[in-house]
Amino acid sequence: MSACSRLTSSSSIYVAGHRGLVGSAICRALTQAGCTNLLTRSRAELDLTDQAAVRGFFTEARPEFVFLAAAKVGGIHANNSSPADFIRDNLLIQTNIIDAAWRSGVKKLLFLGSSCIYPKFAPQPMKEEHLLSGTLEPTNEWYAVAKIAGIKLCQAYRQQHGFDAISLMPTNLYGPHDNFDLHSSHVLSALIRKFHEAKLNQLPEVEIWGSGTPKREFLHVDDLASACLFLMDKYSGGEIINVGSGQEVTIAELAALVKEIVGFRGGLRYNTAMPDGTPRKLLDVTKLTALGWQSKISLRDGIAATYQWFLDHEQQARL
Repeated sequence: MSACSRLTSSSSIYVAGHRGLVGSAICRALTQAGCTNLLTRSRAELDLTDQAAVRGFFTEARPEFVFLAAAKVGGIHANNSSPADFIRDNLLIQTNIIDAAWRSGVKKLLFLGSSCIYPKFAPQPMKEEHLLSGTLEPTNEWYAVAKIAGIKLCQAYRQQHGFDAISLMPTNLYGPHDNFDLHSSHVLSALIRKFHEAKLNQLPEVEIWGSGTPKREFLHVDDLASACLFLMDKYSGGEIINVGSGQEVTIAELAALVKEIVGFRGGLRYNTAMPDGTPRKLLDVTKLTALGWQSKISLRDGIAATYQWFLDHEQQARL
């Protein structure tokens, strides 16, 4: 492990994807840490799939540090419906930013992958060394392949050029600025919206996709942002680092918890014609805890805070 480049309050920091779930949380954490020189560009201002535009931005702005949180993301339905979009856009975004960052002399880059990079039937909990040890989950393999390519790109630029690029693998995320669109969202935000609308419309029941038996781990996005800042300062190596809570719940348990927090009084109906996805997905966070970080926000508290954010921002919650 090489010596780390440290963030300071005056460091020039580019957060790619600053309006998204993860990017906005990283911006909040950086601001709270006293960092005042944040560089952000909206999609309208900078098309990250355009290599020339990305190189031009880096040449002009010259950021010292980069948090690569920009990605095309979505749940099972979105991945199944638009596989070409998911693999193409993510490959382009990652490649353009990582290459331009190295070319422009960026001190350090943090790349955010996903727990879906691991094989469908990986041993549980999933260790970093389980990467590429088996077949991927078919419902999100396009996104997973792109993210694996991003990891390998970081490792290759480190090996060939000495570029300080690190890769974090977060578990399932949720929190403020999440996507609540029922066609493209992940399970937790979809459940919040479903139960909220069922409560408003006094529906007798809510449909839950799948059997309810798969197990999932969830991490509040503010916890992830905390880990990102921690690892940007403390870690410099080619090996990927898992970031999670270390705890899991079944989808049925999650649905019951969201139902209680939202205050829906009807029943639940499981649609077993819809895919379950990976049966279990829990990250081994031994490496991260050994470095000195662990999550702080409980699932109940995190869901309650996210629901309150949803209520306060319904018009902008990607409805």
